[in-house]
Amino acid sequence: MTEPAARTESNEASIERVGVIGAGLMGSGIAEVSAKAGLDVIVVEANEVAAETGRERIEKSLERAVRADKMTAEQQAAILDRLRFTAEMAELADRQLVVEAIIENENAKTSVFRQLDEIVVDPEAVLATNTSSIPIMKLAMVTRRPGNVIGIHFFNPVPVLHLVEIVTSLHTSPHTQAVAEAYSTNQLGKRVIHSTDRAGFIVNALLIPYILSAVRMFESGFASKEDIDQGMVTGCAHPMGPLALADLIGLDTTMAVAESLYAEFKEQLYAPPPLLARMVEAGLLGRKTGRGFYDYSAARA
Repeated sequence: MTEPAARTESNEASIERVGVIGAGLMGSGIAEVSAKAGLDVIVVEANEVAAETGRERIEKSLERAVRADKMTAEQQAAILDRLRFTAEMAELADRQLVVEAIIENENAKTSVFRQLDEIVVDPEAVLATNTSSIPIMKLAMVTRRPGNVIGIHFFNPVPVLHLVEIVTSLHTSPHTQAVAEAYSTNQLGKRVIHSTDRAGFIVNALLIPYILSAVRMFESGFASKEDIDQGMVTGCAHPMGPLALADLIGLDTTMAVAESLYAEFKEQLYAPPPLLARMVEAGLLGRKTGRGFYDYSAARA
Protein backbone atom coordinates (compact mmCIF):
# COMPACT_ATOMS: atom_id res chain seq x y z
CA MET A 1 0.00 0.00 0.00
CA THR A 2 1.25 3.47 -0.84
CA GLU A 3 2.12 5.51 2.23
CA PRO A 4 1.11 9.17 2.62
CA ALA A 5 3.70 11.78 1.75
CA ALA A 6 6.03 12.50 4.68
CA ARG A 7 4.59 14.84 7.28
CA THR A 8 6.50 18.06 7.53
CA GLU A 9 7.18 20.69 10.13
CA SER A 10 6.50 23.58 7.79
CA ASN A 11 8.40 26.81 7.74
CA GLU A 12 6.63 27.78 4.53
CA ALA A 13 5.63 31.41 4.08
CA SER A 14 2.09 32.08 5.21
CA ILE A 15 -0.65 32.24 2.62
CA GLU A 16 -2.07 35.74 2.14
CA ARG A 17 -4.38 35.38 -0.88
CA VAL A 18 -6.97 32.62 -1.02
CA GLY A 19 -9.58 31.74 -3.61
CA VAL A 20 -12.69 29.67 -2.90
CA ILE A 21 -14.78 28.23 -5.72
CA GLY A 22 -18.36 27.67 -4.62
CA ALA A 23 -20.34 29.59 -2.01
CA GLY A 24 -22.65 26.87 -0.76
CA LEU A 25 -22.55 25.62 2.82
CA MET A 26 -18.98 24.34 2.54
CA GLY A 27 -17.52 27.05 0.32
CA SER A 28 -18.99 29.89 2.35
CA GLY A 29 -17.67 28.29 5.53
CA ILE A 30 -14.16 27.94 4.08
CA ALA A 31 -14.26 31.54 2.91
CA GLU A 32 -15.48 32.72 6.32
CA VAL A 33 -12.76 30.99 8.35
CA SER A 34 -10.09 32.17 5.88
CA ALA A 35 -11.25 35.79 6.18
CA LYS A 36 -11.39 35.43 9.97
CA ALA A 37 -7.74 34.37 9.83
CA GLY A 38 -6.90 37.69 8.20
CA LEU A 39 -6.54 36.43 4.62
CA ASP A 40 -7.63 38.20 1.46
CA VAL A 41 -10.39 35.97 0.02
CA ILE A 42 -12.06 35.89 -3.39
CA VAL A 43 -15.15 33.69 -3.68
CA VAL A 44 -16.23 32.56 -7.15
CA GLU A 45 -19.74 31.36 -7.91
CA ALA A 46 -21.51 30.35 -11.11
CA ASN A 47 -23.34 33.68 -11.44
CA GLU A 48 -23.93 36.94 -9.61
CA VAL A 49 -27.12 35.71 -7.94
CA ALA A 50 -25.33 32.69 -6.43
CA ALA A 51 -22.44 34.92 -5.38
CA GLU A 52 -24.82 37.27 -3.57
CA THR A 53 -26.49 34.32 -1.85
CA GLY A 54 -23.07 33.20 -0.63
CA ARG A 55 -22.32 36.67 0.70
CA GLU A 56 -25.63 36.71 2.58
CA ARG A 57 -24.90 33.28 4.07
CA ILE A 58 -21.59 34.51 5.50
CA GLU A 59 -23.13 37.77 6.72
CA LYS A 60 -25.79 35.83 8.63
CA SER A 61 -23.15 33.57 10.17
CA LEU A 62 -21.13 36.55 11.34
CA GLU A 63 -24.26 38.29 12.66
CA ARG A 64 -24.97 35.24 14.81
CA ALA A 65 -21.43 35.43 16.18
CA VAL A 66 -21.90 39.12 17.06
CA ARG A 67 -25.21 38.40 18.81
CA ALA A 68 -23.52 35.63 20.79
CA ASP A 69 -20.72 38.05 21.83
CA LYS A 70 -18.12 35.94 20.00
CA MET A 71 -16.95 38.96 18.00
CA THR A 72 -17.53 42.69 17.86
CA ALA A 73 -19.31 44.58 15.10
CA GLU A 74 -15.95 46.08 14.18
CA GLN A 75 -14.41 42.63 13.78
CA GLN A 76 -17.39 41.56 11.69
CA ALA A 77 -16.92 44.55 9.38
CA ALA A 78 -13.19 43.83 9.03
CA ILE A 79 -13.87 40.21 8.06
CA LEU A 80 -16.41 41.24 5.43
CA ASP A 81 -13.92 43.75 4.02
CA ARG A 82 -11.52 40.88 3.35
CA LEU A 83 -14.13 39.03 1.23
CA ARG A 84 -14.87 39.63 -2.44
CA PHE A 85 -17.51 37.77 -4.44
CA THR A 86 -17.50 37.32 -8.20
CA ALA A 87 -18.73 35.14 -11.05
CA GLU A 88 -15.40 35.47 -12.90
CA MET A 89 -12.85 32.67 -12.49
CA ALA A 90 -10.19 34.93 -14.04
CA GLU A 91 -10.08 36.96 -10.82
CA LEU A 92 -8.27 34.04 -9.16
CA ALA A 93 -5.12 34.65 -11.23
CA ASP A 94 -3.05 36.03 -8.33
CA ARG A 95 -4.14 33.52 -5.66
CA GLN A 96 -1.55 31.53 -3.71
CA LEU A 97 -4.07 28.86 -2.71
CA VAL A 98 -7.44 28.00 -4.25
CA VAL A 99 -9.96 25.64 -2.64
CA GLU A 100 -12.59 24.11 -4.91
CA ALA A 101 -15.84 23.47 -3.01
CA ILE A 102 -18.51 22.86 -5.65
CA ILE A 103 -20.97 19.98 -6.03
CA GLU A 104 -19.66 16.43 -5.54
CA ASN A 105 -19.47 15.66 -9.26
CA GLU A 106 -16.29 14.47 -10.92
CA ASN A 107 -16.92 16.08 -14.31
CA ALA A 108 -17.73 19.44 -12.74
CA LYS A 109 -14.63 19.32 -10.56
CA THR A 110 -12.27 18.30 -13.37
CA SER A 111 -13.61 21.21 -15.42
CA VAL A 112 -12.74 23.59 -12.58
CA PHE A 113 -9.20 22.23 -12.28
CA ARG A 114 -8.59 22.57 -16.01
CA GLN A 115 -9.58 26.22 -15.73
CA LEU A 116 -7.45 26.82 -12.65
CA ASP A 117 -4.45 25.36 -14.43
CA GLU A 118 -4.86 28.00 -17.13
CA ILE A 119 -5.74 30.92 -14.84
CA VAL A 120 -3.59 30.78 -11.69
CA VAL A 121 -0.24 32.45 -12.43
CA ASP A 122 1.98 31.38 -9.51
CA PRO A 123 3.67 28.09 -10.53
CA GLU A 124 3.79 27.05 -6.85
CA ALA A 125 0.17 27.93 -6.05
CA VAL A 126 -1.70 25.17 -4.22
CA LEU A 127 -4.79 23.90 -6.04
CA ALA A 128 -6.92 22.19 -3.41
CA THR A 129 -10.21 20.34 -3.46
CA ASN A 130 -12.74 19.95 -0.69
CA THR A 131 -14.10 16.77 -2.27
CA SER A 132 -15.64 14.26 0.13
CA SER A 133 -14.74 11.20 -1.91
CA ILE A 134 -13.34 11.75 -5.41
CA PRO A 135 -9.72 10.54 -5.72
CA ILE A 136 -7.31 13.48 -5.84
CA MET A 137 -5.36 11.94 -8.71
CA LYS A 138 -8.37 12.23 -11.02
CA LEU A 139 -8.36 16.00 -10.50
CA ALA A 140 -4.57 16.37 -10.52
CA MET A 141 -4.10 14.68 -13.87
CA VAL A 142 -6.25 17.15 -15.80
CA THR A 143 -3.68 19.84 -14.91
CA ARG A 144 -0.10 20.36 -16.05
CA ARG A 145 1.00 20.66 -12.41
CA PRO A 146 -0.31 17.57 -10.58
CA GLY A 147 2.24 18.11 -7.83
CA ASN A 148 0.33 21.24 -6.79
CA VAL A 149 -2.99 19.43 -6.32
CA ILE A 150 -4.09 18.22 -2.87
CA GLY A 151 -7.20 17.45 -0.89
CA ILE A 152 -8.10 19.80 1.97
CA HIS A 153 -11.35 18.29 3.20
CA PHE A 154 -13.26 20.43 5.70
CA PHE A 155 -16.33 19.38 7.68
CA ASN A 156 -19.73 21.03 7.99
CA PRO A 157 -20.22 23.51 9.62
CA VAL A 158 -16.71 24.70 8.78
CA PRO A 159 -16.61 27.57 11.35
CA VAL A 160 -17.49 25.11 14.14
CA LEU A 161 -15.82 21.77 13.36
CA HIS A 162 -12.06 21.72 13.82
CA LEU A 163 -11.11 18.73 11.66
CA VAL A 164 -9.45 18.86 8.24
CA GLU A 165 -8.37 15.81 6.22
CA ILE A 166 -5.21 16.38 4.18
CA VAL A 167 -5.17 13.97 1.24
CA THR A 168 -2.06 13.61 -0.93
CA SER A 169 -1.93 11.86 -4.29
CA LEU A 170 1.05 9.99 -5.70
CA HIS A 171 2.09 13.26 -7.39
CA THR A 172 1.50 15.77 -4.55
CA SER A 173 4.79 17.52 -3.77
CA PRO A 174 6.20 17.95 -0.24
CA HIS A 175 5.99 21.74 -0.76
CA THR A 176 2.27 21.54 -1.60
CA GLN A 177 1.60 19.39 1.46
CA ALA A 178 3.60 21.72 3.72
CA VAL A 179 1.71 24.80 2.51
CA ALA A 180 -1.68 23.06 2.87
CA GLU A 181 -0.86 21.94 6.40
CA ALA A 182 0.46 25.35 7.46
CA TYR A 183 -2.70 27.02 6.10
CA SER A 184 -4.96 24.52 7.88
CA THR A 185 -3.20 24.43 11.23
CA ASN A 186 -1.20 27.62 11.74
CA GLN A 187 -3.59 30.02 10.02
CA LEU A 188 -7.04 28.44 10.43
CA GLY A 189 -6.37 26.65 13.71
CA LYS A 190 -7.72 23.30 12.46
CA ARG A 191 -6.72 19.81 13.56
CA VAL A 192 -5.25 17.86 10.63
CA ILE A 193 -5.44 14.14 9.95
CA HIS A 194 -3.76 12.49 6.95
CA SER A 195 -5.13 10.05 4.40
CA THR A 196 -3.89 8.27 1.33
CA ASP A 197 -5.71 8.96 -1.92
CA ARG A 198 -8.56 6.47 -1.70
CA ALA A 199 -12.21 7.29 -2.32
CA GLY A 200 -13.86 8.51 0.90
CA PHE A 201 -10.51 9.06 2.65
CA ILE A 202 -10.81 8.32 6.41
CA VAL A 203 -14.01 9.84 7.72
CA ASN A 204 -16.42 9.13 4.88
CA ALA A 205 -15.06 5.63 4.31
CA LEU A 206 -16.24 4.90 7.86
CA LEU A 207 -19.26 7.21 8.03
CA ILE A 208 -21.10 6.50 4.77
CA PRO A 209 -21.58 2.73 5.29
CA TYR A 210 -22.98 3.55 8.75
CA ILE A 211 -25.51 6.00 7.28
CA LEU A 212 -26.43 3.63 4.45
CA SER A 213 -27.03 0.84 6.96
CA ALA A 214 -29.44 3.10 8.85
CA VAL A 215 -31.26 3.96 5.60
CA ARG A 216 -31.63 0.23 4.79
CA MET A 217 -32.92 -0.44 8.31
CA PHE A 218 -35.57 2.28 7.96
CA GLU A 219 -36.40 1.27 4.36
CA SER A 220 -37.02 -2.34 5.38
CA GLY A 221 -39.40 -1.40 8.21
CA PHE A 222 -37.02 -2.80 10.81
CA ALA A 223 -37.39 0.33 12.95
CA SER A 224 -38.72 3.88 12.78
CA LYS A 225 -36.38 6.73 11.89
CA GLU A 226 -36.90 8.19 15.37
CA ASP A 227 -35.91 4.94 17.08
CA ILE A 228 -32.89 4.42 14.84
CA ASP A 229 -31.59 7.90 15.58
CA GLN A 230 -32.46 7.79 19.27
CA GLY A 231 -30.69 4.45 19.60
CA MET A 232 -27.42 5.93 18.37
CA VAL A 233 -27.76 9.20 20.30
CA THR A 234 -28.71 7.68 23.64
CA GLY A 235 -27.12 4.26 23.30
CA CYS A 236 -23.81 5.28 21.69
CA ALA A 237 -23.51 8.93 22.80
CA HIS A 238 -23.51 10.21 19.23
CA PRO A 239 -24.50 13.89 19.03
CA MET A 240 -26.90 13.12 16.17
CA GLY A 241 -28.50 10.00 14.74
CA PRO A 242 -27.49 8.69 11.29
CA LEU A 243 -30.66 9.74 9.44
CA ALA A 244 -30.64 13.23 10.93
CA LEU A 245 -26.95 13.42 10.05
CA ALA A 246 -27.71 12.43 6.44
CA ASP A 247 -30.22 15.29 6.33
CA LEU A 248 -27.54 17.68 7.62
CA ILE A 249 -24.93 16.49 5.11
CA GLY A 250 -27.46 16.52 2.27
CA LEU A 251 -28.89 13.34 0.77
CA ASP A 252 -27.48 14.25 -2.64
CA THR A 253 -23.98 14.56 -1.17
CA THR A 254 -24.44 11.34 0.81
CA MET A 255 -25.44 9.51 -2.36
CA ALA A 256 -22.60 11.02 -4.41
CA VAL A 257 -20.04 9.91 -1.84
CA ALA A 258 -21.60 6.42 -1.70
CA GLU A 259 -21.43 6.16 -5.50
CA SER A 260 -17.74 7.16 -5.50
CA LEU A 261 -16.96 4.59 -2.82
CA TYR A 262 -18.88 1.86 -4.65
CA ALA A 263 -17.19 2.71 -7.96
CA GLU A 264 -13.77 2.33 -6.36
CA PHE A 265 -14.26 -0.68 -4.08
CA LYS A 266 -17.28 -2.54 -5.58
CA GLU A 267 -18.39 -3.54 -2.08
CA GLN A 268 -22.12 -3.83 -1.38
CA LEU A 269 -21.95 -1.87 1.86
CA TYR A 270 -21.21 1.25 -0.24
CA ALA A 271 -24.14 0.78 -2.66
CA PRO A 272 -26.83 3.49 -2.25
CA PRO A 273 -30.16 1.98 -1.09
CA PRO A 274 -33.16 2.48 -3.43
CA LEU A 275 -34.91 4.75 -0.91
CA LEU A 276 -31.96 7.15 -0.88
CA ALA A 277 -31.94 7.27 -4.69
CA ARG A 278 -35.70 7.96 -4.82
CA MET A 279 -35.44 10.76 -2.26
CA VAL A 280 -32.63 12.43 -4.22
CA GLU A 281 -34.67 12.14 -7.43
CA ALA A 282 -37.61 13.74 -5.61
CA GLY A 283 -35.48 16.67 -4.44
CA LEU A 284 -35.90 15.71 -0.78
CA LEU A 285 -32.30 16.46 0.13
CA GLY A 286 -32.54 17.23 3.84
CA ARG A 287 -32.16 20.47 5.72
CA LYS A 288 -31.17 22.52 2.67
CA THR A 289 -34.48 21.78 0.91
CA GLY A 290 -36.66 21.71 4.03
CA ARG A 291 -37.39 17.99 3.92
CA GLY A 292 -35.43 14.76 3.96
CA PHE A 293 -35.95 11.97 6.44
CA TYR A 294 -37.36 14.72 8.67
CA ASP A 295 -39.41 17.83 7.91
CA TYR A 296 -37.62 21.16 8.45
CA SER A 297 -40.17 23.44 6.82
CA ALA A 298 -41.23 25.04 10.12
CA ALA A 299 -37.62 25.89 10.97
CA ARG A 300 -37.15 27.50 7.53
CA ALA A 301 -40.32 29.60 7.76
